[in-house]
Amino acid sequence: MKGKWKFNGDFHLPSWMDYLNIAFIMKPPTFRNPFPATPNYADLSSLLSLCGRDGNLKLGSSIHARIIKLPPSLDFDRSQRNALFTWNSLLSMYSKCGQLQDAIKLFDRMPVKDTVSWNAMVSGFLRNRDFDTGFSFFKQMSNFTTVHCRFDKATLTTVLSACDGLEFANVTKMIHGLVFVSGFEKEITVGNALITSYFKCACFSQGKLVFYEMLERNVVTWTAVISGLTQNEFYEDGLKLFHQMRCGSVTPNSLTYLSALMACSGLQALLEGRKIHGLLWKLGMQSDLCIESALMDLYSKCRSLEAAWQIFLSAEELDEVSLTVILVAFTQNGLEEEAIQIFMRMVKLGIEVDPNMVSAILGVFGIGTSLTLGKQIHSLIIKKNFSQNQFVSNGLINMYSKCGDLYDSLQVFHEMNQKNSVSWNSVIAAYARYGDGFRALQFYDDMRVEGIAPTDVTFLSLLHACSHAGLIEKGMEFLESMTRDHGLSPRSEHYACVVDMLGRAGLLKEAKNFIEGLPKNPGVLVWQALLGACSIHGDCEMGKYAADKLFLATPDSPAPYILMANIYSSEGKWKERAHAIKRMKEAGLAKEVGISWIEIEKKVNSFVVGDKMHPQAEVIFWLLSWLLKHLKDEGYVPDERCILYYLNQDKKD
Repeated sequence: MKGKWKFNGDFHLPSWMDYLNIAFIMKPPTFRNPFPATPNYADLSSLLSLCGRDGNLKLGSSIHARIIKLPPSLDFDRSQRNALFTWNSLLSMYSKCGQLQDAIKLFDRMPVKDTVSWNAMVSGFLRNRDFDTGFSFFKQMSNFTTVHCRFDKATLTTVLSACDGLEFANVTKMIHGLVFVSGFEKEITVGNALITSYFKCACFSQGKLVFYEMLERNVVTWTAVISGLTQNEFYEDGLKLFHQMRCGSVTPNSLTYLSALMACSGLQALLEGRKIHGLLWKLGMQSDLCIESALMDLYSKCRSLEAAWQIFLSAEELDEVSLTVILVAFTQNGLEEEAIQIFMRMVKLGIEVDPNMVSAILGVFGIGTSLTLGKQIHSLIIKKNFSQNQFVSNGLINMYSKCGDLYDSLQVFHEMNQKNSVSWNSVIAAYARYGDGFRALQFYDDMRVEGIAPTDVTFLSLLHACSHAGLIEKGMEFLESMTRDHGLSPRSEHYACVVDMLGRAGLLKEAKNFIEGLPKNPGVLVWQALLGACSIHGDCEMGKYAADKLFLATPDSPAPYILMANIYSSEGKWKERAHAIKRMKEAGLAKEVGISWIEIEKKVNSFVVGDKMHPQAEVIFWLLSWLLKHLKDEGYVPDERCILYYLNQDKKD
């Protein structure tokens, strides 16, 4: 692959000049000192800022000790101002290093405090996710009437930046009211923070209202609302606002373009995405790491994998995000083998893989992939100490169950220290996949005991399990409970599972009545489930009804032709079957070939109907004939319902 494999991070080591400056202040040289005898307070604050940024508590504490030993200045007023400046820097350093108790001790002993002091305490506790204490300090600030301790716009933006999640919606609304009462509604930074917070709290209409009521907007304002809309899947609104921005006086930045590309990915709007790509080339921004990853994601979701691959190859630098994106791109486009090859090459080249990459490659595994390779990746996970990463562990559960190893799938599940809804969904789906509906339902009961709320995916697996176990009443209870007890709206996939469940039990009329009573258009999956059930039970009349509906829903699919042909075969209606096959060929459609596979000695062997390409084909067919002969001797009668009517009758046996 072209391009350098190097990773950028936010970690910064202080330069040698930084430490040289520290050394001169902490211990002045014995030769004639060109620096003043008393350290400059501005320099001390800069050094403390460096310590806070790098988390260097030891050095910051040493500077604190040095400050305590400094002699008092004769100029009291100036000394007090300098001391307050330095104390505030110390507060910031301790809070950034996570030493909140030391920050409180210093804060309580400070004879004089100003707004910066209080802001340091508020931001320190909020940054360390101690919201109760942080909001408590902010509440105390709100009670001050003096200007030098009253909250300012920096306080408001700090508090709003901490309001990240549904639980902070009311807090954001209260801060919004405080903004108006205190006269900060015209401050552009406060408006930007309000927009960001509202979108993070899922208060979309309020976020847009703040945007439209702002008298002045800068690039941060536009980017905040466009990214907020995009991240909450309002792709069309986000893209529309992006085009509106480009027609105005404010120029988009790289983050704005990034949000626009995300909107195009969500809409799978390839043409719009290409236009934005062209703009990025014109502006010279196409080589930005985040932009490249977004472009690869866009092209892969629009099934333009070659374009995504070209961006990947031409990238001068690649980070964890871009590597994960290209792996997911190959996976989503059905190129599982290529994704595995890329991942293996990365490992051989010594590229540092992260949990996201491993999680992406585990998603590739399924029927036809090597269990041995999956176990090798599991060994890599143990070596890299990724085992307790929930995404990785959930991927392992699915990988083992899809590759036919239910025991190891359960082993991974039981070894997890923390399980989320995805973990439980994965193991429920594993048992549903193996047809053990009763065990799947038992795991659901255990999930509820653990206090984990089910998702729509949980109910999809449960309905699938009920379908295979023939638990009709239980399945209908789950469908009702989904909406009634958990406020989840069933999707087309859920309805298809119910139709499949009724159909497998031979309740075809009930399945038809269920479909006709649905509140919205059933969709392709539902009609396909009904037609499949008709194929199992050989109901020609109901099958024709379902096939007609499926023809309308998906005219380019061979499924209705194939399933109707099977129904006609089961009833011995060979002419009707031939007519169905002829119509399929005239439409230019072909049946997708079914594949069987088996893994022997770490190698996956795949077969299709009548396949003679395997190097051991002669031996395999000889053995199959031998087995069939012995089966017939034991009384086995082949099912000839689906044998093509035009085959020579002598060849049927």
